[in-house]
Amino acid sequence: MTLRVLVIDDHAIVREGLRRLISRDEGIIVVGEAASKNEAIAQISHHNPDVIVVDLHLPDGSGLDVIAWARSLSQKIGIVVLTMSNMPEHVIASMQSGASSHVDKTAPIAEVLKAIKHSADKPLSFTARKLTEAMAARNKGLGLTPREIEVLEKLPSGDTVAQIAKQLFVTESTIKTHLFSLYKKLNAENRVQAINNARKFGLLP
Repeated sequence: MTLRVLVIDDHAIVREGLRRLISRDEGIIVVGEAASKNEAIAQISHHNPDVIVVDLHLPDGSGLDVIAWARSLSQKIGIVVLTMSNMPEHVIASMQSGASSHVDKTAPIAEVLKAIKHSADKPLSFTARKLTEAMAARNKGLGLTPREIEVLEKLPSGDTVAQIAKQLFVTESTIKTHLFSLYKKLNAENRVQAINNARKFGLLP
């Protein structure tokens, strides 16, 4: 199946370069381009592409707005962020908005093509070269300890306090202490809120 891609960037030379490079892959065609947020929304509605490649900086808004709108419209559309904005907070923001991949504009075209195909295949997952670095920075900002992170990663499984304690070779009382601290740092009152907030912060997939 040929993947239909829409390129969104405010620089014409970037759009043209991407069109030429992407189209070299026989399994991908560029069906349209957009230079702004409003134009992107119109083009997505018109072409219904399989994947969009979008920059974060657009003249009439943020690419994050386009990402969030596109993701609310479809859970199947692949979304590749291609940008020079690679600070940890930008990577996390891309993930939280619903992007499938975050790629640096300095990356080789092979990496861009790989991101496009990944996004089409697994649109609700997220990949980024600096994801580990970004999540570590976010963890540090929240003040989570290594043990609290371990406990947090166990929460989505639905395991009981006793089961988590056994897996981590500590007492139930210790796990309860870690949970109390986790809930406070994540501004949560229970396990479900803690999981949801952790996902918003990019701490859990």
